[in-house]
Amino acid sequence: MVRLQALTKSYPTPGGRKYVFRDLDLIFPPDANVGLIGRNGAGKSTLLRLLGGIDSPDSGRVVTDARISFPVGLAGGFSQALSGRDNVAFVCRVHGSGGADLKRRVRMVEEFAEIGDYFDLPVGSYSSGMRSRVAFGLSMALDFDYYLIDEVMAVGDAQFREKSRVSLMAKLANANVILTSHNMSDIRQYCNVVVLLEKGQVRVFDDVEEGIRAYQMPGAK
Repeated sequence: MVRLQALTKSYPTPGGRKYVFRDLDLIFPPDANVGLIGRNGAGKSTLLRLLGGIDSPDSGRVVTDARISFPVGLAGGFSQALSGRDNVAFVCRVHGSGGADLKRRVRMVEEFAEIGDYFDLPVGSYSSGMRSRVAFGLSMALDFDYYLIDEVMAVGDAQFREKSRVSLMAKLANANVILTSHNMSDIRQYCNVVVLLEKGQVRVFDDVEEGIRAYQMPGAK
């Protein structure tokens, strides 16, 4: 179960405080793969950060008994000074991995990301695509009930994208995804529920095509 209770989030701006959400209430449909869609600036990435626990609301809370991943594609949680290997090892330790299991998971990420010697160089030297590759591989190397994925399925060449798709589909045999994307093909492929963010509020669609049509209506983006 994942529930938002009276969730309020804002950021200071030169023109005053900008509210992304005010008293937002939502229960994510259980055992659903959710496509989180909306126009640019609607708060999709902000909501993923709140769900993943890497940002905090002004008030209200996220209530869940599920294991929720960090938002894949938002690799800002990596230390820029540490190598990809060291970042991956640190996150795996945080999630309870150690010893031979830790080495196995780090090796999995190294092989998955396919960035060669860069894996042992500081993350600050990576391109955004390389960071996304490592972040996606790290998420796939860990076990969660919900995987949070933010606009990352288009990273890399066709072979890497196919490998990512196969890996994610394998995870979804025993878990669920909350996916943000402007690519409606991804929403159709991975999701069976759409949550549409509009002006700080949400609309839930059990029919994916209906949700996509609402998003694509003139003036909705």
